[in-house]
Amino acid sequence: MLLEALDGEETVVFIAAAASMQVEVEPVGRWFEAYVKRRNRNTSASFQELEEEEESSEESEDEELQLEEDPMLRTLDPKDWKNQDHYAVLGLTNVRYKATQKQIKAAHKAAVLKHHPDKRKAVGEQITEGDNDYFTCITKAIEILSDPVKRRAFDSVDPTFDNTMPSKSEGKDNFFKVFGPVFERNARWSSKKHVPKLGTMESSFEEVDSFYTFWYNFDSWREFSYLDEEEKEKAECRDERRWIEKQNRASRAQRKKEEMNRIRTLVDTAYSCDPRIKKFKEEEKARKESEKKAKAEAKKREQEEKERAVQAELEAARLLKQKEEEEAKQAAQQAKKEKEIQKKAIKKERQKLRATCKNWNYFADNEADSVKMMEEVEKLCDRLELASLQSLNEVLASSSKDESKAAVVKQVDDVNVQLQKEKEAEVQARQAARGADQASGGGGSVGGKGWNEEDLQLLIKAVNLFPAGTNARWEVIANYMNQHSTSGMKRTAKDVINKAKNLQRLDPVQKDEINKKAFEKFKKEHTSLPSEDKAVPSERFDAAGSDLNTAPWTSEEQKLLEQALKSYPVNTPERWEKIADAVPGRSKKDCMKRYKELVEMVKAKKAAQEQVAARSKK
Repeated sequence: MLLEALDGEETVVFIAAAASMQVEVEPVGRWFEAYVKRRNRNTSASFQELEEEEESSEESEDEELQLEEDPMLRTLDPKDWKNQDHYAVLGLTNVRYKATQKQIKAAHKAAVLKHHPDKRKAVGEQITEGDNDYFTCITKAIEILSDPVKRRAFDSVDPTFDNTMPSKSEGKDNFFKVFGPVFERNARWSSKKHVPKLGTMESSFEEVDSFYTFWYNFDSWREFSYLDEEEKEKAECRDERRWIEKQNRASRAQRKKEEMNRIRTLVDTAYSCDPRIKKFKEEEKARKESEKKAKAEAKKREQEEKERAVQAELEAARLLKQKEEEEAKQAAQQAKKEKEIQKKAIKKERQKLRATCKNWNYFADNEADSVKMMEEVEKLCDRLELASLQSLNEVLASSSKDESKAAVVKQVDDVNVQLQKEKEAEVQARQAARGADQASGGGGSVGGKGWNEEDLQLLIKAVNLFPAGTNARWEVIANYMNQHSTSGMKRTAKDVINKAKNLQRLDPVQKDEINKKAFEKFKKEHTSLPSEDKAVPSERFDAAGSDLNTAPWTSEEQKLLEQALKSYPVNTPERWEKIADAVPGRSKKDCMKRYKELVEMVKAKKAAQEQVAARSKK
């Protein structure tokens, strides 16, 4: 507070005071409303009284909702209660399925107070005796609407619901205005609470996709038990009740199917008319075309770069060769010195190649690939000459990582091809020497000249694998033997035919012995029993029981297995358990093992046939 001014002192205001403003304040709120009511009644109220007033106000609101009485109520036939509108009977036409149980009870109470036979009889109205009075309709209405199950059945066949759907011609002109209300109306039947909206033209692809995904997988709670023609309670015996239930289930399922077809037709029509879908498809098409164009341009640039690299290599090789020729002519007297210089240069280029590859981490992302590429680089260092090393180092020095990797891989491939040719030449030389020895009288193998025991077993296996009727059968068999034989001998179709005929002319004892050896080898190759020292305990116990199913597969078991594989595709849960159940006497492990054998046989057969077809085209 300011001190009191003394005599002779003056009080000075240095800042102008703000002007006062007059504001009108109106009291509002339920507390003010309660105050006004108390003031008018000249009484006071507690919190409990306020709550009672609120409840009475809510009851008054409910009574206002029930004022819409159906004028046809008095004309309704009590026996035809199933075709009456229960909401209209109770006066709940405006709220219908949104009405709460509290509102339904209040409406029923009001209807009873107004239409009860005793009330009407008291005012002198004529009353129909028994259940023929229209008051039975009010009783039936509260019975249906107060039971959640019965009310749900009645709501499913609500006579005021519009089941119509717009056509394509109507939806194309004004899609959102036509289809929006239809989807909102049918969202009432969704079992899920959160139903996506149709959206606008600016909706994203994710929103549109989510909307149609929801409606294509629409889960409707709508059911049609209310329309059952027969009531099982009226049946005289258990058999009749079962028959009635069967008929009702069939009619409900048919109506449910029609309802889902209606929803699906609505979604299909909307999808075909949706302008956003057309816009998304056009955008996707434009994106793919741009990507295709970009790939073509990138491929063209890559081809041009490869051609330039090849030209650069050729030019470098030409210049290097010319330089070497000139140096050879001019320095013939210093051959030894040149040789030493060349060795140093090779060593230097090798070190340079190793260093460059090491800097690039041998063009690998993991340790295994890095070690493999390191071995290939050492092979290049051993096989390449000075000119190739220099040209390769020049390319590596002036190229990116990808281009350098491509140049190194190309050199590695060339070296590997050269090594393979040398190895094949060596193998052919050995075969020629072996053939000369056998021709001179030293061929004492089991099957005759050039045929050892392993080749004979392989021939028997191929003849069984490719039966009569196979296209170019003997060429396929010969190609199969050339692929799988370890002897190195190349067989022709003529050689295979002659040997097969010789085997047919063998005496039965010798033939059985060869077949037995072939079967034992086949069994050894295709039977993978884990050894005792490497198997885990579960595999040791399984191995004891697997011996029971080592018998060959019969034709009947083979047919059952093929049928089970078709019946249970790859994405079937617990597929192999079901397949094993379909093949009596075979376990899951046996079926999987047999399937792998069939796959390997088919692959080998196709590979052999493709090679023969390729040779015939050439």
